[in-house]
Amino acid sequence: MTDLDLERLARRTPPSPDADARTRALAAAMSAFDGAEKNRDAAQGSAAGGRRSSILNRIWSPIMNRRLLAGSALATLLVVPVAGLVTLELVRNGAVSLTPQVERREAGPVADGQVDAGSSLSAGKSETGQKPSGADKARKVAPLPDSRTAADETTVAEPAPAAGAVEAAESQADAVLAEEPQLSIGQAGQTRALTRTLVQPTDVIALPVPQADDRERFASGDPNPVKSVAHEPVSTFSADVDTASYSFVRRSLLSGSLPDREAVRVEELVNYFPYDWAGPKSAAVPFNATVTVTPTPWNPGTELLHIGIKGYETVAATQPAANLVFLIDVSGSMNEPDKLPLLKSAFRLLVGTLKPTDTVSIVTYAGNAGVVLEPTAAKDSARILAAIDGLQPGGSTAGAEGIEAAYALAEKGFVEDGVNRVMLATDGDFNVGPSSDEDLKAMIEAKRKSGIFLSVLGFGRGNYNDSMMQALAQNGNGTAAYVDTLAEARKALVEEAGSSLFPIARDVKFQVEFNPARIAEYRLIGYETRALNREDFNNDKVDAGDIGSGHRVTAIYEVTPKGSPAVLNDPLRYGAAEAEPAAASSELAFVRMRYKTPTGDTSALVTLPVTDANVVADLAQAPGDVRFSIAVAAFGQKLQGVAALQDYAYGSILGLAEAARGTDPFGYRAEFLQLVRLAGGLAGEKAE
Repeated sequence: MTDLDLERLARRTPPSPDADARTRALAAAMSAFDGAEKNRDAAQGSAAGGRRSSILNRIWSPIMNRRLLAGSALATLLVVPVAGLVTLELVRNGAVSLTPQVERREAGPVADGQVDAGSSLSAGKSETGQKPSGADKARKVAPLPDSRTAADETTVAEPAPAAGAVEAAESQADAVLAEEPQLSIGQAGQTRALTRTLVQPTDVIALPVPQADDRERFASGDPNPVKSVAHEPVSTFSADVDTASYSFVRRSLLSGSLPDREAVRVEELVNYFPYDWAGPKSAAVPFNATVTVTPTPWNPGTELLHIGIKGYETVAATQPAANLVFLIDVSGSMNEPDKLPLLKSAFRLLVGTLKPTDTVSIVTYAGNAGVVLEPTAAKDSARILAAIDGLQPGGSTAGAEGIEAAYALAEKGFVEDGVNRVMLATDGDFNVGPSSDEDLKAMIEAKRKSGIFLSVLGFGRGNYNDSMMQALAQNGNGTAAYVDTLAEARKALVEEAGSSLFPIARDVKFQVEFNPARIAEYRLIGYETRALNREDFNNDKVDAGDIGSGHRVTAIYEVTPKGSPAVLNDPLRYGAAEAEPAAASSELAFVRMRYKTPTGDTSALVTLPVTDANVVADLAQAPGDVRFSIAVAAFGQKLQGVAALQDYAYGSILGLAEAARGTDPFGYRAEFLQLVRLAGGLAGEKAE
């Protein structure tokens, strides 16, 4: 109220007193006086002695009882705010405690809008004598709906204290309560509001809240280093046709965050896209290699040696019979829309692509493994789909037990000279199974040798063990895919079903030897988890990746020509003399590839020289697929934080990819352009 309002009130004439009202008020006062006189000898208050009063009353009463202020409305208007401010300052400075002791007593029924003084401030105990639950604690600090003041509104707007802070503050408050006299029930509402303030101090709110553990683990390594050709001229690695990393990266970006660097495997991003590499003319040689050498867009002093592999594409009618076992995780964590429901839709799509003579079995695992469907011919699709639709989540995860049951079914329906494959679908790892990770890998490797392979489909976020999934797929001669949308399920299980299910070459290995007379340094882009020792190339006992029908595999090296200012390694002062140049000086490198047939145990060798005839002097003149795959490789390295790409902006990657987009019937490349834009924005790059 302003001074002007007070002045207007002072000028107003008060109304004349009503005689009847005055008579009724006098009669009520006399009746109350008579009642007090009759009860004056009865015991009052508590036997503890002294008047039951809070410290608030002890501060307030002397002020209000002074004769100077008695009966003055204006004095009340002035003193009430001043007293409130004084009390607030005393509380803030810790000089006084406004939290009185409440008598411990059995709680009785309390009317709506009232406070039970015996239960609202009890020292960490509920009405049953047990430690209160989180909900009980929340009720202790909740505002009273019928007596909330303006100060209460401010208190309620404060953030909730950290986990455990309320209990600690209440214990501290109880120590203060023990020294204060008891409140009457009429004072309890005021007390609760003050207590609510005490259990939410600034230093309590600032306590860190424990975060949930991040259980996602990825199979990645540090980006490959630059190597000197003079001292390490040979690079050896296994084929990789997996695409899980691209889907995971996409999901992260669409969720509004840059992906974990360890989740980025550049070769899986590059190999996600279909390219029109030239394929072999017959199945006699299961794949063909196309080599192109171009300038490096992010480093003018280097070149890119680009190798594109295309597998022979079998006709569906000639593909062998398939014996498939769906091993499905139905644990409680799968009860999310992007997990079990999406998984069921994905397998429904796959069933629709199978030949009538193919067979399907279903094993689930959650606590214990169970056989849902014995080997059933694909022509009986209604029965298979009904079994899929009936899957329900629940239980823990006994993955190892499930794998054992799945392999038992695969052996039961084994098809000679056919495809025998377990397809594991899960959101995480095997956290209850009796076997260790190494035991699982050993079992899968043994089953692989018997002709039963394993592929992996990952779903969901938060618990995904990418590292384990990659290891299982590699040991099982299978592929690993991550399914984040139904469109991705269609791509992996329908459009690329032939390459995923029907291998045309096993244990495919690559080895590139660089000519030290022409190349000073090289760096393999990606394939960090697929690196092999030089001697592994000719060892047929060493496992490697498989290539399926129509599969495309792309490998890119960044190479530094001899004499380039971009050379990073100085020559050794006391090193051995450099190797003699190759007889054909036009050769930059020599590519070797080894593979086994799907049923063979001895590898065959394919070789290809890389010469000046493979060089394209201007990147803009290189084939569109080469340029687009280079843009994807640049994107993956940028997400990995590779130093060589530090100054190469996402905008430059976008421009390179847009110019090479070409034919895009499924929209994969258009989606990639959008992901590059998102990454640039999330990384804080300014739009050009």
